[in-house]
Amino acid sequence: MHATVAQVTRRIEARSAAARRAYLDRVDALARRPRGSDRMGCANVAHAVAALPASDKLRVVAERASHLAVVTSYNDMLSAHQPYEGYPALIRDEARRHGATVQVAGGVPAMCDGVTQGLPGMEMSLFSRDTIAMGTAIALTHDVFDAALLLGICDKIVPGLLIGALHFGHLPCVFVPAGPMASGLSNNAKSKVREQFAQGQVGRDELLAAESAAYHGAGTCTFYGTANSNQMLLEAMGLHVPGAAFVHPHAPLREALTREAVRRALAITQSKAYTPIGRLVDERVIVNAMVALLATGGSTNHLIHWVAVARAAGITIDWSDFAALSHVTPLLARVYPNGSADVNQFQAAGGPGFVIRELIDAGLMHADVATVSGAGLREQAALPVQEGEALRWSALPRDSGDESIVRPAARPFGAEGGLKLLEGNLGRAVIKVSSVPDDRHVVEAPAIVFESQEQLLAAFKAGTLERDFVAVVRFQGPRANGMPELHKLTPPLAVLQGNGYKVALVTDGRMSGASGKVPAAIHVSPEALAGGALAKVRDGDVIRVDATAGTLDAKVDALAWAAREPATIEPAQAEVNAHGLGRELFGGMRRHVLSAEEGAITWT
Repeated sequence: MHATVAQVTRRIEARSAAARRAYLDRVDALARRPRGSDRMGCANVAHAVAALPASDKLRVVAERASHLAVVTSYNDMLSAHQPYEGYPALIRDEARRHGATVQVAGGVPAMCDGVTQGLPGMEMSLFSRDTIAMGTAIALTHDVFDAALLLGICDKIVPGLLIGALHFGHLPCVFVPAGPMASGLSNNAKSKVREQFAQGQVGRDELLAAESAAYHGAGTCTFYGTANSNQMLLEAMGLHVPGAAFVHPHAPLREALTREAVRRALAITQSKAYTPIGRLVDERVIVNAMVALLATGGSTNHLIHWVAVARAAGITIDWSDFAALSHVTPLLARVYPNGSADVNQFQAAGGPGFVIRELIDAGLMHADVATVSGAGLREQAALPVQEGEALRWSALPRDSGDESIVRPAARPFGAEGGLKLLEGNLGRAVIKVSSVPDDRHVVEAPAIVFESQEQLLAAFKAGTLERDFVAVVRFQGPRANGMPELHKLTPPLAVLQGNGYKVALVTDGRMSGASGKVPAAIHVSPEALAGGALAKVRDGDVIRVDATAGTLDAKVDALAWAAREPATIEPAQAEVNAHGLGRELFGGMRRHVLSAEEGAITWT
């Protein structure tokens, strides 16, 4: 084990000792109870099984068969989740083959960030994670289940399901993915058209044609954003059937992997090595997820989400832990936006299994952890192969299928991971550097302050941004307006950078898993509305974003900076943030949410 990985793990274990022990005591107390239909009153049991076929009622009550919960995020608004429509029937069929029973315990909401980018709905996106966690808890509160299958893929959905499941940590849980859509228009070509549209070189018809060619069918979007980073992390945590992440929804292998997920859940419930999710997800597993994120240049959103996931299991991590691991984690993958390949090409070149194997062999991952397979993390570094109705796993090829996409740890794309921590008089922030050109890792320029992304877009269209500058977009944190992604800012800033100007973004908002080639110091904490220093910045202040040194500073005299009064959010803007299209319902979350570095948690 690499010394730094071991040290960070020990530090997390020490920091978390009391909370983790209390959490495990609660898990163990719940696991020791009699099974659901034995401990519940007759009326409770009758309600629970009322709609089941008579044969399933017999199995649940008299035969004490394993009873599985399905928590699904199916809807056909999300291309990634549309394939889930038929999963309950498939899961029931496989369970019955093994004498078990299944109920869909509940559904959770799942919103598409691609639909809501730049619109009011995006202000509810981050909070949808905790809403999903609560929905998962409501589903599992029926409390008659022996294990759970969790159906989710996209941005907030997987973290929400995982947080909810960890609050039922006494249950074995298996995540069931559905896979990415087939490759369409390349991500680089799509981005070029977006930049052309931002400059007025093409019209809406051309832009819509390009977007429709990129997002064209069932499955996850093919860039390596938050949704596909979710799948990488679940593989690294051993919560998937090995190799399940990036198989197309309509491939025959996908059905076989889904059936295998049912078998794995049943095997855990019936095993002497019973491993509920609360025990499976320990400090080492959280570290494995962090390393996998860094080694693949994954989504910046996970520096928020996995802090919350860890806390749900009684484990405390922070951005300093990510930074320490990033210093020793090599960058092994280049998948758009930190490369030109999509996730289908990533999968063909070796995919998650190749990365996991290389990290284990380099001493950068804990291999001796529990997984849903029960065989340790190395089993995740295998290739599923279908033989008739049977599945087997073969060893991955020793060499990468394409070293422009995936490389061995001995020949990485970079010696360090794709994410960095920034600290300075503006607070603490993170930056994704894996896709930023080396000559843009340091930007020092005068600030132009905006209090909404619409203001920046308007300034770009007016032609007033043709110069070196650092865009400070503030009052975008969780307390201000739910911390929306500011992905709509990528094309105009990329155009300005492409025209030779030195530009960067500094914000207390998010930039999404699609963070690209423009340097962006994001998640600035404390946020402006909570007393953060971004509220002190004025137009013309020189801002230095230094991803090499890890600093984020306003180059203002210290005494003058200390004496400067912070700006406040305009009442009209605060009114907009609080009302319309359902935003009123999330007012309590905005008032009580913790900082981005604390996971933007609303439930403590």
